[in-house]
Amino acid sequence: MTEDKQNHTQDSRATDDPPPRIMHIDDIEWETIRWPGETGKMLSHPTEEDPTLPNAGLLRLEPGAYHPWHRHDFAQVWYILEGEFTIGGVKCGPGTVLQHGDPHCEPELHTESGGLMFIVQYPGPTTGGKVIYDKRFNMAKRKTVESERIDL
Repeated sequence: MTEDKQNHTQDSRATDDPPPRIMHIDDIEWETIRWPGETGKMLSHPTEEDPTLPNAGLLRLEPGAYHPWHRHDFAQVWYILEGEFTIGGVKCGPGTVLQHGDPHCEPELHTESGGLMFIVQYPGPTTGGKVIYDKRFNMAKRKTVESERIDL
């Protein structure tokens, strides 16, 4: 991190509140995600030290990538940056925002062009469902779609 960014996070007011975490997407490696043709760069995710952090980051989908219908007990927001996606039969392109409530079902998603989206997943305010990072966004080896649970 540059000295300028470090200095920018300092404030003359004394507080116990933590300063913002500042990072650059180029400093984060792409990781394997559970669905075929998807990789991600997660900017934040829950940890033992901070279990309330959301899953937030970029999803890159290769041409032909897809995921089946599945459900979650947390909420999330997607913002499409690049590419075209068919999500639940609806064509969605750059600038499209999808808001998934708590709980929610994600409809089938396909992309012929490939694309990039920014996502934020956060604990469900009504269900209390927590987001899942480990073995979903950082897989050493992807499982088959058929072996994935689709109800969580």
